[in-house]
Amino acid sequence: ETSVPGTNVSKFYDFETFVPGTDVSFFLFFQFCFSLTIYYVHIEHKKRVKESIKERDFMSKEQTFKRLEIKYLLSDAQYRALLPELSKYAEVDSYGLSRINNIYYDTPDFRIIRTSLEKPVYKEKLRLRTYGNTGSDTNAFVEIKKKYKGVVYKRRFESSYENAFNYLSGSGLLDKKSQVTDEVDEFLKIYPGIRPAMIIGYDRIAMAGIYDKEFRVTFDTNITWRTENLDLRYGSEGHSILEEGQHLMEIKIPDAFPLELSRRLSELEIFPASFSKYGRGYIAMLMGNVAKGFATYENTVPNPGLQIEKGEVAYA
Repeated sequence: ETSVPGTNVSKFYDFETFVPGTDVSFFLFFQFCFSLTIYYVHIEHKKRVKESIKERDFMSKEQTFKRLEIKYLLSDAQYRALLPELSKYAEVDSYGLSRINNIYYDTPDFRIIRTSLEKPVYKEKLRLRTYGNTGSDTNAFVEIKKKYKGVVYKRRFESSYENAFNYLSGSGLLDKKSQVTDEVDEFLKIYPGIRPAMIIGYDRIAMAGIYDKEFRVTFDTNITWRTENLDLRYGSEGHSILEEGQHLMEIKIPDAFPLELSRRLSELEIFPASFSKYGRGYIAMLMGNVAKGFATYENTVPNPGLQIEKGEVAYA
């Protein structure tokens, strides 16, 4: 600090560049404003970081899948013979055997599943899924499943079961909106009157690829359906779909299929099968006419070209 001769003004110098300063009071005021600005910038930055973390956490609960899903219906003997070959590519995941519960949503005339049974190039479904015992606070997934030219696209987001159930019923709102929730909103608008139509439950063993993490195999047994008490808090038990000892296998791959596994499937005479759990439940409902007021056999025939008589076996 030095004095300017003949004035009350002091000169301040930067120790590196020796740039002259100004009056002391102005400098202190400037320093105060600068510090205040830095403080608010810091606070705003922390706020934006927190918002970013919240957004990232919400987005992490959303999942998108694009893959081929090939289904096979196995006898118990085929299942046991195939396991040694599968163990070369995949291992049972950390969840082991688990119960998967689903509510499928449809219109009062079952428009969505009727369209699906016609095997169009493009089809879609909406479901609410939980794992294990379901309570109001259980994590649940709202899922849109689309299939185009054999490729499955699945979009989903996570919420508590009660929030998700109320949201899909039109009596609740979600805490956060996103592209996936917008897609679900649009789906609900496309199908007026959509509501819970059928509960599908099953026990699943899932296997994940050892070398290729995108390679997945699942085995489903004890597949059941019902159209009463359409709330997963009542469980997911119902009428059986599979015969005793049958296993529904799904191989889920992004593209390439292991060649050796394909050969082993052929040796065991295990071939792809067209199988929809919701479709099978719907057909069984028509055969037994057990909708209890939600629909009748006469007004829910899948389409004019699919004539179903009681006693016939229909596949979807």
